Parts: sequence; structure tokens; C-alpha cells
Amino acid sequence: MTSPDSFESLSPQAVKQALETPDEIALLDVREAGQRGEGHPFLAVPLPYSRLELRAPGLLPCRETPLILLDAGDGIAETAARRLAALGYKKISVLAGGAPAWAAAGYTLYKGVHVPSKTFGELVEAELHTPRLTAEDLSRLKAEGAPVAQLDGRPLEEYRRMTVPGARCCPNAELAHRFTAMVPDADTPVVVSCAGRTRSIIGAQSLILAGAPNPVYALENGTQGWELAGFELETRAERAYPETLDAAALAASRDTARRLIESYGLETGDTASLADWAASDTRTLYWLDVRTPEEFAAGHHPLAVNAPGGQLVQATDQWIAVRNARIALLDDTGLRAALTAIWLRAMGHRPVIVEVEGAPTSWPPMAGATVTAQAAPLPVTRPAELKARLEHNEVQLVDLRPSTTFRRGYIVGAVWSIRPRLATLGLDTARPVVLTAETPDIARLAAMDLSEVGHAALSFLPAEEAAWQEAGLAIESGGGPSDAEAIDYLFFVHDRHTGNKEAMRGYLAWETGLIGQLDAQERAVFDLAPLVRQL
Repeated sequence: MTSPDSFESLSPQAVKQALETPDEIALLDVREAGQRGEGHPFLAVPLPYSRLELRAPGLLPCRETPLILLDAGDGIAETAARRLAALGYKKISVLAGGAPAWAAAGYTLYKGVHVPSKTFGELVEAELHTPRLTAEDLSRLKAEGAPVAQLDGRPLEEYRRMTVPGARCCPNAELAHRFTAMVPDADTPVVVSCAGRTRSIIGAQSLILAGAPNPVYALENGTQGWELAGFELETRAERAYPETLDAAALAASRDTARRLIESYGLETGDTASLADWAASDTRTLYWLDVRTPEEFAAGHHPLAVNAPGGQLVQATDQWIAVRNARIALLDDTGLRAALTAIWLRAMGHRPVIVEVEGAPTSWPPMAGATVTAQAAPLPVTRPAELKARLEHNEVQLVDLRPSTTFRRGYIVGAVWSIRPRLATLGLDTARPVVLTAETPDIARLAAMDLSEVGHAALSFLPAEEAAWQEAGLAIESGGGPSDAEAIDYLFFVHDRHTGNKEAMRGYLAWETGLIGQLDAQERAVFDLAPLVRQL
């Protein structure tokens, strides 16, 4: 058992070897998004210290799982280890020297986000030879008046920001499930797009795997390829997928699911097997409902987490932190779960499909699924009260909102910070501190750290700018952290959706270059051979 004051320190070589185990293990990057995005180990999953206790329960449902923490070589991993130990996690180690030591050992630090998922998309295109269409080719088809079904495989929120003109929103896992309701003609070419490459490739290949009779293509480089070709994007589009399906479409979805399950030898389970798994306090179980957010909201098991199948494949590390864990994929017809399972299995995970009808409410609770943050609620300071106290120099105001939000507008006198950098502010322990943040929980976690170094008078100011202005608080902009200090923000991907063509080219080059960075261990994570054999 890990002592709360002493954690095993592992060399990069020992961590690399530990990742070969067939047992459960998690490599967790406790740095903030900007730090991690500039370079992290291939299999490291983000668990930023600023939100550690809020995200840990969902990512790490079993407190017996071996955890390895990674930082910037600045001691934050040890602090995070103590926090996790206080939450009941028992097997915690720290990568000695953090990310700099990993690089010094000769191992690659990967830029960007969702790197395993992005790399997987490139491998799928390379090994399955996913058909693709360039922006110029699509534009020519449309100009000629040829029939073409354009489907955007991203969630509605992303689709609304920008899409290829004429495309209809249908997130990847929904493509095969709702296909007959959207593309009734078996001869019409289908083009799947996204903002870049991964979801275009996975979406198109999902339709091919599901047996769509139409010619199916991925739009090469997505919306960025469209812009780079000199075409304009459409914004605020509202062409969403059909929310309901008739009996014939549902039956077709079930038939396709059964065929895929049999053809690919996918593992299936039922509520009884889940009950046995849920009773274990020594194995990790992720209980993921892969249906749409609307279906999930209409009814779901209280312990299930909504992980729409397309996004689960696109950003697996948002939901799954433990390698070799059990993963239950909940679905009604089974098709969305089947396609998601095919992709997750090829990515080295162990999914099981569980078909459910409606909203199951009688399943037993999952042991150890919930761990609450060990931070007490903070008293609330109102804007008018803060104004008076600032005028008399009675308080210190720390703004914990995202650095980009702070730069756009902050209360005069506020200083920006983030949880792992609070110690650098040099705050006076004798004076009260007011914390403002997007949520009370984020402020509570920061307050917990401050209280441990002697701050007693701590309170929370809701981040409501309209209320600040109504109370007469002076707001200014343009100051705040430098780019180097804004460790919560990843500048690497920042300009690619703002018309910056150089940033687009850089991002697309990053995606296509991922495969070339893999070492033998990282490449061995993926197994596309069963998919290749089915072609």
C-alpha cells in the first residue's frame, strides 16, 4: 500500500517496461493542457492537477489500479499523488523527473491532443485504404449537379461552428445507425467530413464496415482542406440527423449489429455479467452509454456515463484512462456499440457490447464508482462586498478562470493563477483571499491547497461578469499571463479554425506525421489485422 508521504519513484525505462503489462495500469499526466499539448508520452492520459479530484473518479473508478503520475519535473506529481492517496487510491508511483526525463531517456514526447486516437485514424487510412475525395473533386461534383450525400461526422456543436456547405450533421457512431433515414438511394455517393482527418476517415470506414451499398469517401483534410482549396465554409448550419427512427430502420440497425458482432467475433454481455463485474473492487469497469446525448438524457442507468461512440473513438483518453480495463458499451440496437467496439478493440482496448432497451434502472450500483472531492464548500463573496473590500485594500483577488477568458476581461486588482502555480503568487497569509472561478468546485480545490499553507480566510466570487459590472467593479482587459505562463492553453492548435492557412497546414502535417514517430511498443498497441482480413 502506498504511504501518503512516500511514493515509489520510477525511471523512464521502468515506466516504459510497466506499460507492457497485460494487467491494469494508468499513466497519468497531471500537467495542465498547454504543458501536456506541447509534448507527452504516447500512452499518457490527461488528469490536470487543477481539476484532479473532479476528474479522477470517472477516469479511475477502481482504487486498486496501479497509477503512475507524470509532471514537468516540478514536484506537482508528488502533490497530486498525495491528493489521490487521500481519495483512497492505493498504488501510486511517480515518474522521476517527469516529461523532461522521458525525453532525456530517448523516448518521444508527442505534441497535440488525443494522440492515440489521431494516430489510429492515420493507421486506418493507411492499412484499410479508406477511399477519399479532395475538396476540388467534391466542389466539381456539386457544380455539375451530381447527387452527393454530404455527412459531417462531428457533434452538432462543432458542426454549427463551421462545415462544408451542404453537409448534414451526423456524428460518426450515428452514421450507420441512421443511414437509411438519411440516404435512401443506394447509388448516391456519400462523403463524410470533419474538421481535419480522423473523423472523416473513421466515419467513412464505419459505413464501409457496416456494409453501406453506396460509394463512400472521406473528405480529405475536412473543413481545413476545403478552406486550403480556396472555398468558403458554412457557419451556423442546422441540418441535424433525424432524432427518431421508424421500426424498419431500427430493425435494420439490429440486423447490421448482429452481422458485425458475428463477423468480427465481438464480445457481448448482459446485465447479469455487468452485475458480477460491478461487484468487484479490484478491477476497473467503464460503463459507457454510446448513444446520443439526447437519448442519454431521456433515460439511462444512473451510473452510466454518456460517451457518444464517435467521440469515444476520437478522444478515447477523455473517458478511458486505465489500460486493459473492462469496458461495457451500452446501446439499444447494438450497432453503435458494435462499430465502437470494433474500433476500440483495434486500439488495444477490451470492449463488451451490452444491448439494453430503454432506460435500465434496476442494475446494482458499481462498487467504488464515486469518490467525492475532499474540499469544504467556500463562503460566497458578493460583487458589491468585494468592491468595498478592494477599495480598502482588505482582500487579495485571485482569478482562476481560463487564461484566455481572463485576458478578455478581469476585475482591476485581480491576479490570474491556476492551482499548480498558486505558490508562486506570494500571497499574504494574513490577508483574506477571494477566489473567482468557472465553478465553485475549482475554487474549492485551490482553497484546499491555500489552506494547507496558512490561508484561513478564503471565499468564492461567482464568475458572473454582468453582476460584476452591475456592482460597479472596474473591468479591464489586455493584461494577464504571458503565453509561457498560460499553461492551461494549447497554442499549438489555436489558429487553425480562424482562417490561418499556415496553422492549418501545420496541423495537417502533424496528423499525417504521427505514424512516423511511433516506436515498436507504441505501434504494437494497435491491431488492425482483423479488419484487414475482412476486406
